[in-house]
Amino acid sequence: MAIRDILVYPDKRLRQRARPVTEFDQELKTLVADMAETMYAAPGIGLAAVQVNVPLRVIVMDLTEEKDDLLVFVNPEIKPLEGTRECEEGCLSVPGIFAPVERAERVHVRAMNVDGEPFEFEADGLLSICIQHEVDHLDGKVFVDYLSRMKQYRVRKKLLKEQKQAQAA
Repeated sequence: MAIRDILVYPDKRLRQRARPVTEFDQELKTLVADMAETMYAAPGIGLAAVQVNVPLRVIVMDLTEEKDDLLVFVNPEIKPLEGTRECEEGCLSVPGIFAPVERAERVHVRAMNVDGEPFEFEADGLLSICIQHEVDHLDGKVFVDYLSRMKQYRVRKKLLKEQKQAQAA
């Protein structure tokens, strides 16, 4: 297992649309293990493969305090079911920025596990929000896309300044 670099907004690679996984092999298992290690080390509760510059439809997440319940979604599809909920979101690719985003309260999820076995379920609450957030990444979207143009500009400016300062140090 290895910790991978997480792309930081406004990196253009975050805009790439992920391809479906077609090979359920050791390479996929290694990717999932690396993504989990990267997410836990960050620390975060969810990570999409696009965020580590792998344009495949793979998500890992763990919403537990103990960090002992890894969820893996390969080729996830979601369908909003009911309600909306505004929730404060953050993102490993947009460090230090948090903003309210409106999402569906409940979603129907269809995906496969790392072995290619399909599963389906309905999610609500934080799980629903996180799945929608990570699927957005697979579609080339970042949560700041839901903000006003002015807020997007400020976020971009702030993160670019921080990146330049880090490079200079």
